[in-house]
Amino acid sequence: MQWEWPGRLGPPPGRYVVRRYAGDDAQAVVVISEGTAPRRVGRREPRDTVPVTRVTVIDADPLFDDATASEWLRSAGLPSFGPETLNRLVRSFRVASADPYLADLDLSRAWRTRVGYGSGEQVADGEWTEARELDAPTPRQRGSKRSKHRPTDRLAALLSGRDAILACEDLTLRARQDLDLGRVRETALQLEAALITALAELAGWREQGDMSQRLVELDGLRETVAQAAASAREGTLEATALEGLSDALERLEAALRARAIYAAEGG
Repeated sequence: MQWEWPGRLGPPPGRYVVRRYAGDDAQAVVVISEGTAPRRVGRREPRDTVPVTRVTVIDADPLFDDATASEWLRSAGLPSFGPETLNRLVRSFRVASADPYLADLDLSRAWRTRVGYGSGEQVADGEWTEARELDAPTPRQRGSKRSKHRPTDRLAALLSGRDAILACEDLTLRARQDLDLGRVRETALQLEAALITALAELAGWREQGDMSQRLVELDGLRETVAQAAASAREGTLEATALEGLSDALERLEAALRARAIYAAEGG
């Protein structure tokens, strides 16, 4: 798997071996290279250049032969371990460099996404025996289809001072990102903070619409989330907790969308 991204991702160029635990066989090799590409403006001729980062994730388990690999490629989508490895790389570098501003990657913003096969040296140098390009994933539109208010309406309200960003909204977004990226322990910890903060911040909206009922529902989820967060801190969180965390997060997101609608209607 290979992606090309505009700009620099953070981790420096090089080859990185990925293992689950120290001493295990390698799961993948990640190769990062940097270059430039022409900048295009409309249909005019290229002018100047922009930095480009190419990231290749090489599966450590080889395909048996070219015939098998070619057959696999005809129907291959994007294997899940590729994005997982990519996000592990960025997260690891964020912690290693103590850089809180290094963001997780959004695959929908890659310029190119390829899947293919070749020898180790071929793929490491960005070449292939055979490859094909994949369509970029569709950007997430979470919540916008379920709300009668568009994100741009809320944006205008926030910038004009007719509404305000709640602290729990930022915390909830971080919990959603952690959940979507498979970071279950972090989801539990972030969701606990988001839920406690939301119960306090939404209390003033209790008389609006069905917010009183929503607050009762959120309060009923507090114990489940608190237990999951406690287990996360102790390193004993079970995979079975994921369903409860996901449900609680969805209910919290729904309450925040409702609050935003009430704010818009009142403004």
